[in-house]
Amino acid sequence: MSYANPNAIVSTGWLAEHLSAPDVRVVDASYHMPASGRDARAEYEHEHIPGAVFFDINDIADHTNPLPHMLPEAAKFASKVRKLGLGNGNRVIVYDHASGSAAAARVWWMFRLFGHDDVSVLDGGMAKWLAEGRPVEDLPPMPRERHFMPRVNQLLVRSKDQVKANIDSGREQVIDARSPSRFAGRDVEPWPHTKVGHIPGSLNLPWPDLLDADSKTFLPAEALAQRFAKAGIDIHKPAVASCGSGVTACMLALGLALLGNNEAAVYDGSWAEWGLADDTPALTA
Repeated sequence: MSYANPNAIVSTGWLAEHLSAPDVRVVDASYHMPASGRDARAEYEHEHIPGAVFFDINDIADHTNPLPHMLPEAAKFASKVRKLGLGNGNRVIVYDHASGSAAAARVWWMFRLFGHDDVSVLDGGMAKWLAEGRPVEDLPPMPRERHFMPRVNQLLVRSKDQVKANIDSGREQVIDARSPSRFAGRDVEPWPHTKVGHIPGSLNLPWPDLLDADSKTFLPAEALAQRFAKAGIDIHKPAVASCGSGVTACMLALGLALLGNNEAAVYDGSWAEWGLADDTPALTA
């Protein structure tokens, strides 16, 4: 069994060979939770893949919304990525500096939502790139502004009201990427909340389960499909991914895309919204 959409990811070897290709643009999408004490931009400025620009998910976001890194308006996204030199005709390769590629997957999902499908995640991310001794630099990039025409694909995002309606309709599988203990309500959530647990009817597939434990690369297609099946998920049916704040959920959407489900959506507000709202049911178990 092979990936149905292998271009959703690229290997470190592929990127090394294509780093100087005129149509390839590299994006460092590193993000760390506030409690981590890590500064993603400072790490980027210290070292990054040659030519990479920094995509800040907290900056390229809707600042009128109190929830963390919510999707911006299309015009804002287009304006920001143009200034990063990213636009139509580019093959965008996204990586991050964390263990796994969750923030990179978030940016992969954002580009697709705004109509740019020629985007891939670097499998294994910066950690694998560094482990292989590949080149890095600390030079600030000087991107030339490039035209970006957004075409919003609303099929890839869900709102709180849509997820609430789905509890009764059951039309879409809701998949939670958080840990089993957070899904069950045994652990405190990192974001402000009034309730813990999970959305009624949702299924739990922790996002690290999609990755090889050592290399942090995606599992081969057959093993990946087995992880979804074991969690009770039909990879061919409509799905909505959720998590704590809409970042790691994108790993589930990426995993499903690799297996052929290109229309898996993400609940942007995720538990940061659901766990704080006064009109949302939650189950613990």
